[in-house]
Amino acid sequence: MPGCGTISELPESLLTEILSYLPTKHSVTTSALSRRWKNLWLGVPALDLNCDDFLPYSYREDEAVLRFLDRFLEFNPDLRLLKVKVKYGSVGLKDRISTVIQRGPQHLDVEGLTYYKDMPLNLYTSRTLVSLTITYSGLEDPGLVYMPCLKSMTLVKPLFRDDECLERLVSGCPVLEELTLVRDTHSSYVGEVDSFVRVRSGSLKRFRVPLWYEEEYCTSRFAKYAIEIDAPRLEHMTLGEDQFDSIAVKNLDSLFRVDLDIKFGGFKLGEFFVPEDSSERKNFGHLFLSGILSVRHMIISEKTVEALHLYSDVGLIPKFISLTRLEAVFPCILSQFLPVFLECCPNLKHLILEVVGLRWTEEAFELTNVPECFLSTLECVELKRICYWKEAEIKVATYFLENAAVLKKLTLSLLNSPRYVSDEEIFEEVNKVTKRSPRCQILPDWDSC
Repeated sequence: MPGCGTISELPESLLTEILSYLPTKHSVTTSALSRRWKNLWLGVPALDLNCDDFLPYSYREDEAVLRFLDRFLEFNPDLRLLKVKVKYGSVGLKDRISTVIQRGPQHLDVEGLTYYKDMPLNLYTSRTLVSLTITYSGLEDPGLVYMPCLKSMTLVKPLFRDDECLERLVSGCPVLEELTLVRDTHSSYVGEVDSFVRVRSGSLKRFRVPLWYEEEYCTSRFAKYAIEIDAPRLEHMTLGEDQFDSIAVKNLDSLFRVDLDIKFGGFKLGEFFVPEDSSERKNFGHLFLSGILSVRHMIISEKTVEALHLYSDVGLIPKFISLTRLEAVFPCILSQFLPVFLECCPNLKHLILEVVGLRWTEEAFELTNVPECFLSTLECVELKRICYWKEAEIKVATYFLENAAVLKKLTLSLLNSPRYVSDEEIFEEVNKVTKRSPRCQILPDWDSC
C-alpha cells in the first residue's frame, strides 16, 4: 500500500521479538534476506532448537549442534534468553544448558530422546525460571534447591536418583502452583529408586499424574509404587496413571476438582488387579477417599467406577458432602451401583452421566432406590453420548424423570450415528414419562446448568 514501509524498517528490538515466536531454524533462514538480517537471529531472546533438524545436513550431528550452540551463545554474551526449548538426541548438552541457565531464562523446556542426561546443577538454583519442563532427563541429587520464581513444573519420565529427589525438588520451589509428573513405568530403574513418591507443597494448586500410553510397551511389566500428596492449597488434581500400591492424601481442604482414571491397584498383566486381601483394598480406598471429601467437582472414568464398586464390597464409601458436580462413565453392568454411589453425594446439583457397554450387554436391571440428592438438590442431568437408545438408556432417563423432585433440566446428548429410532421419536418417548418435577425441561443439546 502507498505510504507503508516494509518489515525491515521496524526497529531491531521489535524484529527480534517477532522472531522469538518462531522455531530457531526458521529465524535463521531470515539471514538470507539482506545484509541487515544476516546476524539478526543471533540477537533473538529465545532459543527453540530441535537437534533432528541438523540430520539432513550433517553426518556428524553432535559436532554440528555444538558448533551452532556455541556460535549462538558466544555472539552476544550479554543477551538474556527469556524462552529456551531444546530437543536433543545423543549429543551431550549439559554444559550448554548450564550456560543458558546463566542467561536468566523464564521458560525452559529440555527434552532428551535416547539417554537420561543429567541436568546441570545450576538449574536447581535458578532465580528467574517461571516454568520448567524436563523430558527424559536425569535428576541427580541437587543438594540445595531454591527456585523462588518457579510456578509451573512438568517432569516427563525423569530418572530420579533416590526416593527423596522429587520431594526436595518441590520443596525448594516456594511459589510452585502447577506440577505435572509422568513416571517412566518401563524404565529398568523403576522400583529401585522411585518406589515411593512424596509431593509436599504449601503453594501447589494443580497436580497432574496423567497416563502416558505407548503402544510398543503395552505388554511390558509395570512397577507399582506408593504416592503421598500433602498440599493444603491444592485445588485441582488429576490422577490418570494406575501403577499405585497406595495413594495417601493429606490436608486437601482446598480441593475443588478431582479427575480420576485409576483402579485403586492398577494393572496386572493387562487385567484388573484386585488384591487378594480385602483389608488391603479397604485400607487403600479409605486412605484416598477419606482425604478428598472436600472436593466439589468430581470426574470419574469407567475403571474408577469399577474400582469404587469393588471397594464398596469391603468398605463403606464416605459421603462427599461438598460435592455438587459429578461427571461419571458407568458400565451398563454396574447400573445397579448408580443409586448406591449417588447416595454418597447428598448435595449433588449437576450430573453428567455416560452409560457404556450397551451394544454388547443387555442384562436386565432395575433402578428403584432414590438417593437423598434426588429429593432436595439434583437440578441438572445430562445423559452423554447416547448412541442406540436401547432399554438400558430408556431406563436411566426414566429413573431420573420419575424420581428427581427438583430436577430443572434433563439433557439428552445424542450421537450423530445410525439408529433404529429417530431423534424425534426419542424425545417423544421421553416426554411421555410422568415427571416428578413438573418444571423439568427435556433438552436435545447441552444447556449449561
